[in-house]
Amino acid sequence: MDDLSVLSDWRMWAVLVGVCGAIVFYCWEKFALELVSVVILCAALVFFELFGAEDAPTAAALLAGFANPALLTIMALLVVGQGIFHTGALDGPTRTLLSMFDVRPKLTIVTLFALVFGVSAFINNTPVVVMFIPILGAVAARMGGSASVFMMPLSFVCIFAGMTTLIGSSTNLLVADSLLASTGETLGFFQPAKMGAMLSVVGMIYIAFIMPKLLPEREESEDDKAGSPGKQYIAQIEVTAGHPLVGAKPVAGMFTELGDITVRMVQRNEDAFLPPFDSIELKQGDLIIIAATRKKLTELLSSRAEFVEGVLRSAGPADLPTRGERLALTEAVVSPGSRLIGRTVRQIGFRHAVGAIVLGVQRRSRMIRAKLGEIRLEAGDVLLLFGGADAMRRLRADRDVLLMDWATSDLPDIRKASIARLILGGVVLAASTGVLPIVAASLIGAAAMIGAGCLNVRQAARAFDLKLYLLIGSAFALGTAMEATGGATVLAMGVVHVFSPLGTTALVSALFFLVMVLTNVLSNNATAILFTPIAVTAANSVGADPTLFALTVLFAANTCFATPIGYQTNLLVMGPGKYRFADFIRAGAPLAVLIWLAYTVLVGISFALA
Repeated sequence: MDDLSVLSDWRMWAVLVGVCGAIVFYCWEKFALELVSVVILCAALVFFELFGAEDAPTAAALLAGFANPALLTIMALLVVGQGIFHTGALDGPTRTLLSMFDVRPKLTIVTLFALVFGVSAFINNTPVVVMFIPILGAVAARMGGSASVFMMPLSFVCIFAGMTTLIGSSTNLLVADSLLASTGETLGFFQPAKMGAMLSVVGMIYIAFIMPKLLPEREESEDDKAGSPGKQYIAQIEVTAGHPLVGAKPVAGMFTELGDITVRMVQRNEDAFLPPFDSIELKQGDLIIIAATRKKLTELLSSRAEFVEGVLRSAGPADLPTRGERLALTEAVVSPGSRLIGRTVRQIGFRHAVGAIVLGVQRRSRMIRAKLGEIRLEAGDVLLLFGGADAMRRLRADRDVLLMDWATSDLPDIRKASIARLILGGVVLAASTGVLPIVAASLIGAAAMIGAGCLNVRQAARAFDLKLYLLIGSAFALGTAMEATGGATVLAMGVVHVFSPLGTTALVSALFFLVMVLTNVLSNNATAILFTPIAVTAANSVGADPTLFALTVLFAANTCFATPIGYQTNLLVMGPGKYRFADFIRAGAPLAVLIWLAYTVLVGISFALA
């Protein structure tokens, strides 16, 4: 098909108009993204069925994106990342870093962001941001400042990390797949690393020294602050065989293994030891009565698998949550007229009735110093309940307690944390060394997460992002339609015609700028799919390296700092950071322009040295 026939083909112009319409609807957000994606796909199928020429793409070609290896890799990596998040595999290292804050605050913050960067280079950014939002929120609280200082940098650091490896971002995988389909060339696992690292350094300097002056410092509302000190619950810990508290001795009356949790009594057989604890050494079978906030109890259960195992074993083996089931904490109030009033915690038998464990009791009227099972309940007592998600659902029908659904929060099942870390390491090692294709390593990793009990099938299904799946599949269909009708060639020729007289550096810079602008208003995945064929065609027309142009699309599509809708992690940090749309424009748009200029300079230097 020569240039004249391409320009005169009305089908090509119809497809280009359709692409523009798709971009408008994606940005408008009037309709659900899933609906827009399905309508786009249906329109493409009907259009080529009614008006397609001999070389028109078939229905199989238009739908091939849904079975694309890059898309399957992305979905599998989402499951792997969810397994890391669900098991709290990174909670231990982050808690250790957070404990250093009072001694070396600046070093702790730098180390935390370095950990964020290192992890985000290998797993999906979304669970990483979810894991670190409360940690950086706690750091901000200790500093007496606003969380807005850290939340936007958290998202941006994750985005920069995603530029350094092939699996760091779903965008990278899509660009690599499109390049392979267009030229037969493959991108190596660490091929984006050199340029990505240099752009990251530029971005980190901006984040460290310029962005703090542009970010707002919005104080938390009173509602946000409410409950931050937390109510004190009376709870108990049973020292079982192999428990980390076996042999523990007090230091200045405190057991260091429990952090700053207050121990009110140690029960050993018929003997009760009260503070101050001087020479006692904890033994198997001891019951430790503690007073702690919900937050401290949550941190305790998330710190060591032995604590979780001990609590669950105390409920009896028949009542344990199933392997991979979501663990949760919630609060329930003993209602007036409840049948539980006057009965002890042991007598109410929650663990047999619904499979939930009473982890603690909170009572405003007086201090309780007794075994948890011997506490007689009163109206208004708040029970801190621990168990599986199914147990919490069954409690909603219990009229003796008022379940506070808003107070329900998930707990990581850290019993599988080590296995989850091993699976992630295996996926990265297999993919980076070329032992297995990335798609195979990712799918095996996802299956291993489910098989090892790090996730159950329902949780893995929730990690599967239908919105992302439909968006990428429909974007592949649009890209196929543009290539088949010659639309990609026309767009590439237009860019080449305007900028090629100024040199290859100017052409690459113009392509980067165009993709960068669109990725902030359109999905970065859709932008990558649509513009990689255009970039490859432009490179071939001027005799340049197609890989360089494909990498230009890769980095530009990841430069999504100027709007909260540019990337999902930007949306995640909006609430915790109390950001407005304009905050991203003020602090993120200059960063996007800086990265564009830095990339132009670095590409220009590489051409000068070639």
